[in-house]
Amino acid sequence: MTAFNELMSFQRETSALSQIAGRLGWDQETVMPRGAAPQRAEEMAAIESVLHARRSDPRVAEWLDQAAPQDEVGKAQMREIRRAYDRAVKVPADLATAIARMTSAAQGKWAQARADEDVSAFLPVLEEVVSLKRQEGEALAQGGDVYDAMVEDYEAYTTSAQIADIFDQMRPRLVALRAAVLERPEPAALNRSFDEQTQMRLTQKLAIAFGYDLNNGRVDKAVHPFSSGSGLDVRITTRTSETDPFNCFYSTIHEVGHAAYEQGIDRKYLLTPLGSGVSMGVHESQSRIYENQLGRSRAFTGWLFEQMKEAFGDFGIADPDAFYATVNRVHNGYIRTEADEVQYNLHIMLRFDLERALMAGNLQVGDLEAAWNDRFKADFGYAVDKPSNGCLQDVHWSVGLFGYFPTYSLGNVYAGCLYQALRGSEPDLDAQLARGDTTGATGWLREHVQQHGGLYAPREVIARASGIEPGPDPLLSYLEAKFGALYDL
Repeated sequence: MTAFNELMSFQRETSALSQIAGRLGWDQETVMPRGAAPQRAEEMAAIESVLHARRSDPRVAEWLDQAAPQDEVGKAQMREIRRAYDRAVKVPADLATAIARMTSAAQGKWAQARADEDVSAFLPVLEEVVSLKRQEGEALAQGGDVYDAMVEDYEAYTTSAQIADIFDQMRPRLVALRAAVLERPEPAALNRSFDEQTQMRLTQKLAIAFGYDLNNGRVDKAVHPFSSGSGLDVRITTRTSETDPFNCFYSTIHEVGHAAYEQGIDRKYLLTPLGSGVSMGVHESQSRIYENQLGRSRAFTGWLFEQMKEAFGDFGIADPDAFYATVNRVHNGYIRTEADEVQYNLHIMLRFDLERALMAGNLQVGDLEAAWNDRFKADFGYAVDKPSNGCLQDVHWSVGLFGYFPTYSLGNVYAGCLYQALRGSEPDLDAQLARGDTTGATGWLREHVQQHGGLYAPREVIARASGIEPGPDPLLSYLEAKFGALYDL
């Protein structure tokens, strides 16, 4: 066990340094002075250089060869360390450092281009990011599919062909449901101004209601909501809009789902490969089930309606039933993060196809805006009106997260499986949610998914928790039932 103990000690130090890098990223998106961006790029490059050296250290290979743990946890630790090491040694150190430097700088340039509605200011930067990430993908793939190598970073043991097959199963039913819903009268939208400080007070209450531990976390504002960290320091951000408080509230609930996963992992895995979420798809299963199946349910929205009346007074919605319809209103829109449940996955499929084409070299960065706009018009039936509603809306490509987007829809698929099992295990779930009590649901998820961290492979986590092999049918049946009733289909 000496080799295994030495390996785990080394790994804990690497994980601690990785958490520090993550904190630098959190700071950059929340409170860092804008003028600090060039220095922060150098800082991120420096720490990535150290991390890459540790992840590819030859001693890791020696320890892996010598260690022979006998228990399930030790074997899982070895599996994940070996997978990470095998990937790290394929990527040249100078390339890993260059990517860290470039993506840190690109993030600020994306934010400015988005604010200025200026695609031309960002595309040269994106071209450099794409070039570096393609080099990384080629190094990882070693003659195989470059995009598959990228997906592996976010959803291990999954290929783009498997994802495409799932999307092919989902698209016809989603398109049919969308068409049927949009033929029906649209529920009322909010038509008031909502004080942003009051939104933040209520969003804090929502975070606590969904089990977010503020002793080990905090809620801040950012351009693009996100969750950061694991273990004892898990932070989330949200954003406010004076005319759309749902943007704030449901972004918060979504990010709390991510944070609750990290806070719920068994503490004995702290600062080890098992001490964080096993994949982004499983992570999204938690954020999406918190946000949608729980947070947008008829039961919970009844409680939220009363909270909003208390916070804002009369805000123009007559009763809980009307409020439920407003929360779940299916309507035309450009923004992925604001999309309703019916249309959300269509936004993901667009991005999945475009980034696969970018990485394959079938789409040039200079043609991205036109390709995005054409695809959006074909899928949604109306034209993109400005870049911030089109190819500049998401931060992901600026920071090099190619292969990440499809995990959002995988998360929805996984959430559908989990929700089916949850309802079978918690027969009084609606009564609990109507009181604003999520502990039955969040406790079930913590027991069956969150506590395990990276112990099991992604699909295995979902299969063990839900009792079925993951697939899109439970999600699609849930959507058809929910929106069929809402829109009297």
